Amino acid sequence: MERPEWQDFKTGKWDKEVNVRDFIQRNYHPYDGDESFLAGPTQATKDLWAQVLDLQKKEREAGGVLDMDTKVVSTIVSHGPGYLDKSKEKIVGFQTDKPFKRSLQPWGGLRMAEKACQDNGYEVDPEVSAFFAVNRKTHNEGCFDAYTPEMRACRSSHIVTGLPDAYGRGRIIGDYRRVALYGIDRLIEDKEEQKLSTDYVMTDDVIRLREELSEQIKALKMMKEMAASYGCDISKPAANVQEAIQWTYFGYLSSVKEQNGAAMSLGRTSTFIDIYAERDLANGTFTEEQIQEFIDHFIMKLRCVKFARTPEYNQIFAGDPVWVTESLGGVGIDGRHMVTKTSFRYLHTLENLGAAPEPNLTVLWSTRLPQNWKKYCAKISITTSSIQYENDDLMRVVHGDDYGIACCVSSMVIGKEMQFFGARANLAKCLLYALNGGIDEVTKKQVGPKYRPVTGDVLDYDDVMDKFIDMMEWQAEVYVNTLNIIHYMHDKYCYERAEMALHDKNVKRYFATGIAGLSIVADSLSAIKYAKVEVIRDEDGIITDFKTTGEFPKYGNDDDRVDDIAQEIVHKFMTAVRRHHTYREGVPTTSILTITSNVTYGKATGNTPDGRKKGMPFAPGANPMHGRDTHGAVASLSSVSKLPFNDAQDGISNTFTIIPGALGKDDKVFAGDIDLDLSKK
Repeated sequence: MERPEWQDFKTGKWDKEVNVRDFIQRNYHPYDGDESFLAGPTQATKDLWAQVLDLQKKEREAGGVLDMDTKVVSTIVSHGPGYLDKSKEKIVGFQTDKPFKRSLQPWGGLRMAEKACQDNGYEVDPEVSAFFAVNRKTHNEGCFDAYTPEMRACRSSHIVTGLPDAYGRGRIIGDYRRVALYGIDRLIEDKEEQKLSTDYVMTDDVIRLREELSEQIKALKMMKEMAASYGCDISKPAANVQEAIQWTYFGYLSSVKEQNGAAMSLGRTSTFIDIYAERDLANGTFTEEQIQEFIDHFIMKLRCVKFARTPEYNQIFAGDPVWVTESLGGVGIDGRHMVTKTSFRYLHTLENLGAAPEPNLTVLWSTRLPQNWKKYCAKISITTSSIQYENDDLMRVVHGDDYGIACCVSSMVIGKEMQFFGARANLAKCLLYALNGGIDEVTKKQVGPKYRPVTGDVLDYDDVMDKFIDMMEWQAEVYVNTLNIIHYMHDKYCYERAEMALHDKNVKRYFATGIAGLSIVADSLSAIKYAKVEVIRDEDGIITDFKTTGEFPKYGNDDDRVDDIAQEIVHKFMTAVRRHHTYREGVPTTSILTITSNVTYGKATGNTPDGRKKGMPFAPGANPMHGRDTHGAVASLSSVSKLPFNDAQDGISNTFTIIPGALGKDDKVFAGDIDLDLSKK
């Protein structure tokens, strides 16, 4: 049925069922022009941003935290409205009742919440602590109740790292656009219908689904209540571009009020928002300056999302990262590019507000993108260093044209897919366990199985490889079993009802594992194969160091001798992972994206055959080890591009800074495409 809010929109499936993609495909306007239409910041934007900068300054002066909630446990409706300056804000909403006040979220783990407060000079209210200690179990507690001694040992030794995740899962992108397009009442109606359609036979799965759908309905009702406190009626669809942005943001805000995951991503909103912007411009409802102001204020709010974290967390991730990732551009499966004027407007916030890491503006790059967009992306990349790029041509084949990036590289279809993610497999330590028969090289404890260790003084490639594959099989088993516990407990004690309320009933779940130390393993095995590696043992006969004689090919130089080893390791690890049962039939994937936690993993890992010393950081993600890529940028990128995406669909990260000179260009903006061999899968 036609609604007044949908005036001038082309109808289709979307006005009869919840189907945002259909709405976008029928109504968006690809834009081939340049950035000349863009408007600068309004005075209100300048004033508000000056307030934010002042708050950031005060926060730094206070030691990193300006204010923390210690009494009120955060929910969608736990706090009254908060403002910077109500008279100037065109997009409103904060996680608590005032800006930069961090919420209290003990659902993941009570001790983590308490420690985050204590280390910043605050104390959680004793009544809150007592309630969660006695009456309300947390995700963290549930995990430790179920862990086996082996899992605990792996956690302590850091061969499987980050166990458990005491924060929210994060890698779940709610389709926040649904709030704007349909309004909450229609979404509640849809969820009620979903609940009625469940099976009559009350198996475990059906009972769980019915409970989750009930929680999702509660969350939607709370969203409406929260928005009403700001004077907004989101029960009905958004009537214009300002409301479309505001309604979308309320959906996102609801999620970060209840979950504090390390990857609370936004999705793919710019092309959706542009449909409203184009209509309102054509109708004379708003000017270009007004539309840019709405977007500037939206982005400003996203930059202000903050969570209470512990010093250990902050040592790993500097600068309060949330990974509010917004995916821009890309190409539709019908061949039309999906760059719009609003794609430009989002990037333009980096000029109007200044450079910032949040939100994580990610360009879905394709050779088929319009040249003017490529040039603008290159320009903003050079001036701000604040844009991330993902290979749309690679991911579109798997996910279509309505996927988004969660965290930094993890792709999923918006509202239809999510990820079970947590922890990483430390492959570098696994290699050392293979040499020492499961004995940890740092603690000297028997953590892994008592497989036969290396007995000679010189490492033999075939022998080491056989032992390493056996140890990876064990590592994959304990890793998957541990993740099964983590995600079971997340669903039980820290369920993402707001995000999942903006998903379909039947969701495809990826079981997302992760690899740390790939380049170290590749170089180490290359050294064993192509040079001479002698072992150095301690007084107990444990291998603790190596003497390497001769040269060996190093990953990151487009040399198939070592790049093939890296490919083989990824494939064999994923083959091992796929052998095991995964919670809720999650589809096994892996990622190679240790962007910052590589430092922590390095601290816990001893000397390795490649020459890396005990405690030294790993290379980030799929990057070559520091300084070992000696054949230029394209050779380094080529090595990474050879890694099998079919085995690492959760994402392959390459942290890279390019100056034009590295590509043989002058200081003019380079907006072409680098040819890489992506044929090897």
